[in-house]
Amino acid sequence: MTETVEIPVWLLLIVVALAVLAALDDVLLPTARWYLRRHVNKVIDDVNARLRLELPTFQITKRRVLIDRLIYDPEVMKTVGEVAAERGVSRDSLTTEVSRIAREMVPAFNAYFYFRLGYRCARWLLRAFYRVRLAYAHEQTMADIPPDTAVVFFINHRSNADYLLVTYLASGSVALSYGAGEWARVWPFRSLLRLAGAYILRRKTDDPLYRKVLERYVQMATEACVPHAIFAEGKLSRDGTINPPKLGMLGYITKTFDPAGPYDIMFIPVATNFDRVAEERTLVANPDTDFRGRGGRFLMGGTAKFVLKLAWRKMQGRSAGFGVACANFGEPLSLRTWSDERGVDLSRLEREPFFSAIEQLGAELTERITDVVPVLAVPLVSLILTEADGPLEAEEIKSRALRWLNDVRELGAHIGLREGSEAAEIEAAVNRMRKRRLIAEQSGGGLAPAAAERALLTYYAASIVQVRAQLQRKLSGPE
Repeated sequence: MTETVEIPVWLLLIVVALAVLAALDDVLLPTARWYLRRHVNKVIDDVNARLRLELPTFQITKRRVLIDRLIYDPEVMKTVGEVAAERGVSRDSLTTEVSRIAREMVPAFNAYFYFRLGYRCARWLLRAFYRVRLAYAHEQTMADIPPDTAVVFFINHRSNADYLLVTYLASGSVALSYGAGEWARVWPFRSLLRLAGAYILRRKTDDPLYRKVLERYVQMATEACVPHAIFAEGKLSRDGTINPPKLGMLGYITKTFDPAGPYDIMFIPVATNFDRVAEERTLVANPDTDFRGRGGRFLMGGTAKFVLKLAWRKMQGRSAGFGVACANFGEPLSLRTWSDERGVDLSRLEREPFFSAIEQLGAELTERITDVVPVLAVPLVSLILTEADGPLEAEEIKSRALRWLNDVRELGAHIGLREGSEAAEIEAAVNRMRKRRLIAEQSGGGLAPAAAERALLTYYAASIVQVRAQLQRKLSGPE
């Protein structure tokens, strides 16, 4: 019993490693999990105490549970059976495919990451380049919304910074869940976005299994009153205007809605605008090309290169920033009220009447977004110069811009410039545009769009031209 036993060094190392793993599994890891869970629960309690809408149970349910619920959802299983019969394959093979889709799609929301780390990162990134403003919020926005209400932010898509801007401005009221496209499938963004509650999408697929899994996930989250954010147009605007809405996600959200049911859906229109859109060159140079088709790695590589270049300039003191990033929150729309007024029960409509009703809903929500698009200095200066017959002196630009502001303010436009500082912000915008060589001094005097940049100025002007046109139509009434 007391004799010495000799063993090889490699075997000793294996025994020690197994002993360490056993200690970790039995003592250290449970302790660490208990500590982290306690910390996260404390964050959830703190957040629920200050949010206008508490975190729904669905949003903080374990990811594995949500994946299993989605895989074995009756409607998903029905589609699996139909597709298996159509393709002549086994149900098991398709169930494996559904499992893979669900694991790719379902988020892993972490309250600590969202409210402690994600929020601070969003705030830092935005403030590093923009002066962030919430210029207008309708008095009913997020006011006295019952807990049994699914809140859906319906947003125009002007820049990929929309994600950060709306999340940052709404963080005091709700924790938003986004659908993130192909670019979000690139590591490490995939994992980070899942922690922030985003669900990963394949935007262009005709696979009936994928579409059914996505539909059911969105519907399960909506029925559990998880706050959503969806982009009205589905992709970035190429011409600067708010384009007609894409109806796919809107259809998923509303398809199972019963006006007499236990929950309501409250749509909140959100309009964003920027003095400078980071993707401006790509959008204007390729108006007919879906540059997302080049892949997530290309998009994220180009974005990373652009951000690093800007960060380097900022550290050198050579960047004056991008100006203002602004969002306005328009008049909410209750789907229950909307359905009652029209005598429509979306859950009972056949395919064609359903899509007709969704088109009407999408058009009304898009109109409410357009009503509250913020008027900012760079779009305003761009509009004055592109509509002018010739070059204008800086003072004349400012004078015309101020008159234009007064005119649209009387029509009901929501101005994103600081009241009392409009003239100073217009002057600053002119100077910034001159430094960027978007506008240039002409030989005969005055400023005009640089020849190579007129399309870019037209892009910026388009957002507020659309606002003015819609407000004028409303004022004149039906013809």
